[in-house]
Amino acid sequence: MFKLPALSYTHEALGKYISGDIMRFHHDKHHQAYVDKLNLVLEANPELKNKSLDSLLSNSDSLPESVRNGVRNNGGGHYNHSLFWQGMSPNGGGEPNGRVMQILVKKYGSFQKFVDEFTTTALLLFGSGWVWLQPNGDIITTVNQDTPIMKGLDAPILCLDVWEHAYYLDYKNRRDEYVKAWWNVVDWTAVSGRLKKPFSL
Repeated sequence: MFKLPALSYTHEALGKYISGDIMRFHHDKHHQAYVDKLNLVLEANPELKNKSLDSLLSNSDSLPESVRNGVRNNGGGHYNHSLFWQGMSPNGGGEPNGRVMQILVKKYGSFQKFVDEFTTTALLLFGSGWVWLQPNGDIITTVNQDTPIMKGLDAPILCLDVWEHAYYLDYKNRRDEYVKAWWNVVDWTAVSGRLKKPFSL
């Protein structure tokens, strides 16, 4: 059965960028609910219990219709949030180096142009969803709790949650301020590591 992953930093560690109140609500309550509901789905369908989350999500279209949405929504929520927490650090911000920087500069011309493109994509995403950075440098979006691996794509190396619950306590409806703040906590070391060892659950 799946468990809520512990944070590698305290609730308050992201400071003025993402408050402890947001982290307690978002991680401890909201993410926990996805895990709990996913486990309920799997308890009722024991033939699925020994499969990895990657396998369940990558093959979600072939799951029985009675469990498909439960796995997609709650399994996706667990996968997405787990990667989201790992993509942030109190020592984050700045710019990547090495292979990640090479990929971004080759694709966008400069790191700042990548930031601008990613930010614009996040601000234009209607409703609730996610913005993802893929290993090849592509920026893509998904709605609700869908993930890139559901679409047959590689595991992403970075994601941004743009559901309102991710920022409303701190920023109200000012998504632009939230996205701007988030860049200050992006953990580029972790992002680089996912080029070598793709994220999986």
